[in-house]
Amino acid sequence: MKLLEAKGINKRFYSTCALSDVDFDLEEGEVLALAGENGAGKSTMMNVLLGIHRPDEGAMTLAGRPYAPKGPHDALQQGISMIHQELRLVPSMTVADNVWIGRVKNFSSGGIYFPERCVEASRKLFEEYGIELNPKERVANLSVAQMQMVEIARAVSYDSKIVIMDEPTSALSDKEVEVLYKIIRRLSAAGKSIIFISHKLEEVFEIADRVTIFRDGRKISTQRVADITMTDLINGIAGREVKDLYPKLDVPRGEKVLEVRGISKAGTFSDISFDVHAGEIVGFCGLVGAGRTEIMNGIYGIDPIDSGEVLLEGRPALSRTPRQALDHGIAMVTEDRLRRGVIVKMNVKLNMTLAYFYKICRGTFIDRRRETRDASDMIKTLRVKTAGPEMPIWSLSGGNQQKVMVGRALLTRPKVLILDEPTRGVDVGAKSEIYQYCNQLAKEGMAIILISSDLPEVMGMSDRLLVVREGRIVGRHSRGEATAEQLMAEMFGLSSTTQNTEGSSK
Repeated sequence: MKLLEAKGINKRFYSTCALSDVDFDLEEGEVLALAGENGAGKSTMMNVLLGIHRPDEGAMTLAGRPYAPKGPHDALQQGISMIHQELRLVPSMTVADNVWIGRVKNFSSGGIYFPERCVEASRKLFEEYGIELNPKERVANLSVAQMQMVEIARAVSYDSKIVIMDEPTSALSDKEVEVLYKIIRRLSAAGKSIIFISHKLEEVFEIADRVTIFRDGRKISTQRVADITMTDLINGIAGREVKDLYPKLDVPRGEKVLEVRGISKAGTFSDISFDVHAGEIVGFCGLVGAGRTEIMNGIYGIDPIDSGEVLLEGRPALSRTPRQALDHGIAMVTEDRLRRGVIVKMNVKLNMTLAYFYKICRGTFIDRRRETRDASDMIKTLRVKTAGPEMPIWSLSGGNQQKVMVGRALLTRPKVLILDEPTRGVDVGAKSEIYQYCNQLAKEGMAIILISSDLPEVMGMSDRLLVVREGRIVGRHSRGEATAEQLMAEMFGLSSTTQNTEGSSK
C-alpha cells in the first residue's frame, strides 16, 4: 500500500532547477533508499516533503489524503520526521533535553517541569533501541558520532509514520551502524516507513527494499534492490561508467616535509611520532574516538598539544592557533563541516576565500578582483555545483559544501594538507574527483594526511597507513602490505603481531 505519493514536483532556486517533474512514492513499512550525486535533488525532495520548501508545481498525498505541509512542525504533526545530514542540536543542553526538545509539557505537572522525568523517558528509549548514551551528558561534550545518535533517538521518539534519514551513518562507528540497522528493521516491522539517503552504497544493499536514483534534479529510476548490482547502481548514479573508485597514482616520494616527534595531549593521545614526505599520502585509520582527529587538531592548533615537536621542512612549526598553522604552511579540512567549516550566512566565495584574506590584502584593502577570480577558478577546478560564487552556501548540497571547504584550504597554498573525512556525505562521482585531485596535489609535491573511517578508501588512496587506537599509533604499514582484516584487528586491539616498529622516518 502506498503511504506517500508525489507527482510532477518542480522546484527552482534562482536560476538553478533543483527538481524537475519528479514522481515519487513510498510504501507502508518499506525502507526506500535514495541515491544520487551531490546536488542531484535528494535533499531538496525531502525538504519539500517536510514543508521547508514549497514546490513550484506538483502535488502530494499522504495516506490517500492531499498533503501540503506548511513547515517542518506541520509535517511532524502529520507523521513525518527527519534526521538531517547536518547536526541540529543545542550544545548547551543535555542529551535528554535535546531528544525531547519542544515537548516540555510531557514532563510537567501544574506548570512545573520535572527534568528527571525527561531523563527517565530517555533512558527507556535508549534501552528499547540499544542506544548507548548518558541522558544527563551535555551535548557539547559529545563526539560527532554520539551527536548523530542523539539525532536518531530524537527522530524515533516522535513515533512518526515516516522517518527520513539523510546520511545517518556518516559519523558512526561500525557498532553504532549496527544499532541503527536494528532500529530501522524494528521500525519497518512495526509498519513505519523509512527513507534512507546514503552515499555508502553498500548500505543500500544491506538495509533497503527499493532504491530510487536521482540525477540532475530528476528521478531516473526506482528498482527493487534484489534486482540490481552494485555496478548498475554506481553507473546509474553517475550517468556514466565509473571504472576505478580509488585511482591512486604512484608518485615518487620527495624530501621530508612534516615531522612529528613525540607529541602528547593529556587524556587524548600520547607519544605520537610520524612524518610525511613531499608527494606522499599518509592515511590514518582507527575506530571513532581512537584519537585520529584529536592528533590533527593538535598539529593544526585547534586544540594545542601539551608536549612534543612539530617540524616543517626541518624548522619548528608548533602551532597554538589555526592561523599559526596556516602561516607555517599547514592547512586542514575538518571533519565537522557545520561547527568548524561552513559559515551559513556567507556566500560560496567568502566561505572559500576566508582563510587567505591576509594574502590578498593591499594595505588594509582586500583585492576583490583577485578574490573573485581565485574563487571562480577553484569552483571550476573542484567542479562545485553552484550557479556562481555569490550564491549562498546554504543553497549547495552537503557534498558541494565539502568541496568549498577543500577549496578554502587549497587557496592558502599549503605545503601540508590534512584531510579529515574529506568524502563524508559526498557521492561516488565527487569522491572520484576528490581522489584524482589529491593525486594531482601529490604529483605537484604536496604532503597529504588522509583520515577516513572508510577503510577501503584509506587503504586505496594511501602510500602508508598508520593505525590509531586509544590515542596511540599501534600499526604502521606500507601500501598493500596489510589486509583489511589485519587493520581491523589492530583497531580493536586483537592483533598479537601489531606492527609499531617502523620508526618515524619511514
